[in-house]
Amino acid sequence: MPDHSESVRRKAGGPQEIRAGGLDDTDRIILRILQADARTPNNAIAAAAGIAPSTCHGRIRSLQERGIIRGFHAEVDPAAVGRGLQALISIRLQAHARSNLGQFEDYLAGLPEVEAIFFVTGDRDFLIHVAVPDSAALRDLVAQNLSVRPEVAGTNTAVLFDYVRPRGGSPAP
Repeated sequence: MPDHSESVRRKAGGPQEIRAGGLDDTDRIILRILQADARTPNNAIAAAAGIAPSTCHGRIRSLQERGIIRGFHAEVDPAAVGRGLQALISIRLQAHARSNLGQFEDYLAGLPEVEAIFFVTGDRDFLIHVAVPDSAALRDLVAQNLSVRPEVAGTNTAVLFDYVRPRGGSPAP
């Protein structure tokens, strides 16, 4: 299930606020370890970073408070929980609706089928990654939850044949 608190955190402090804190080499080591395995014990992270466990704990907390670490979560295989069909749906909004992007994003975040939401450039406004039980559920999602919205000008759906997330996410610089 997506972490819907992300949109709240992002709105509270944007990229400029995050960059203001800066990262040192120790922060980068901590981030690399957590990206590889967020369940790594604090004492193991501290040893790898060459700092005391209490210092490591404080640094991790600071990284969270500054929005650099957005959260810790389990990645569940959608097929294992009965949502084996995945798709990417691009959404174009009506021109007048673009002033309320946040409200529409919140609506999308509230849909249980939505795995991820991307605000994008180009001729579409949003790209969403969804996971549903079957093609009928995908059709219903588009027809009954997206296309009927007055702010939606159009959608385009691409079914995913496979989805692989690289281990460890993006490496810390």
